[in-house]
Amino acid sequence: MKDSLYIAWKYISHNKVKTITLVACITIILFLPVSLEQLLDESEQQLMSRAEVTPLIVGAKGSALDLVMNTLYFDDELPEFIYMDAAKQVDESNLALSVPVYIRFKARDFPIIGATLDYFKMRTLMIAEGRSLALLGECVVGAKVAQELELTLGSSLISSPESLFDIAGVYPLKMKVVGILKPTHTSDDLGIFVDLKTTWIIQGLGHGHQDVTLLNDSTLIYKRTEKNVTATPKLFHYNEITPDNIESFHFHGDLASYPITAVIVFPNDDKSETILRGRYLSQEEKLQIIKPTEVIDGLLQNIFRIKNVLDAVIAVVGFATFLAMILVFALSLRLRQREIQTIFKLGCRKGTIVRLLSAEIGIILFTSVGLCTMLVFILAQIDQELVRVLFIK
Repeated sequence: MKDSLYIAWKYISHNKVKTITLVACITIILFLPVSLEQLLDESEQQLMSRAEVTPLIVGAKGSALDLVMNTLYFDDELPEFIYMDAAKQVDESNLALSVPVYIRFKARDFPIIGATLDYFKMRTLMIAEGRSLALLGECVVGAKVAQELELTLGSSLISSPESLFDIAGVYPLKMKVVGILKPTHTSDDLGIFVDLKTTWIIQGLGHGHQDVTLLNDSTLIYKRTEKNVTATPKLFHYNEITPDNIESFHFHGDLASYPITAVIVFPNDDKSETILRGRYLSQEEKLQIIKPTEVIDGLLQNIFRIKNVLDAVIAVVGFATFLAMILVFALSLRLRQREIQTIFKLGCRKGTIVRLLSAEIGIILFTSVGLCTMLVFILAQIDQELVRVLFIK
């Protein structure tokens, strides 16, 4: 048998192109279903683990998937806005803790998450460097953000406008980094966390400027009365919150009417969860309450349906590759007739030809399986990060 392996090795080494082509085809056919299964399992684990620690989400009626993906994974698809009053309703029910979030803006392509300090507590986010949020205009960044943007304590981030021509809407704000989170290997590593009021300042709902009562420039004053002073649009608004100007920042109107994207709800117990969900079943209700695990489970069911189609395609391609291999070896036998006749003239039997071909096929299959195993091992080392980049962000 050693002689057959030696001769087979010499033959496939001489015919490098044919050998490499066969090995590549077999390796890909073996690797595709295994890698697909591995990535889907990791995707399911990551998606469900994030959803399982988020009992309920209150948001505007519409796409439940958009609401969950935006709230849990900071996806770009924005759900319809709701108001802070929604969080107040949850708190007043005494059935759960509400954590309002506003996930709309970005800074250097990373999402800005406006939330209350309860978000850090409920997500068990720990500060690796610096401290938590304390003042307007401060931000705490995820581990991945700090790494990719090379941020340190005291660095600054400027929020990005939603469009190049949006000069009256989103208000670019320079934010100071006061803390860096420990890695969580979740979407939180990609977040820039600020207070809700900071996101409203970015939107232009809050602002800071000079004390208009002390201005003498007539171009800055539109109307002055004994009780009120109205400024013109020419009045300069601060684009950075500092200890010197923080007192000038203010909001107009009732904060309960200010926008948020969702309310993460943490019920007191199972009974409280059931009662709370029942309060949003009315058709007249403008809000919906959803259980993220149910939404993600539905998403995964759709993914697995697609996987079944892909498995069928891979099976067909694999069968075609098998037929192609048979054709290659059949043609190879026809081209090697003189070689085979020489082997017979040397006194070898037909079994020798079978052993030689079996050795060639065995070497090719063994090489393919080895390469596939190596690729699967490499994938196992990077599958978590790969899933976050490709599927979750």
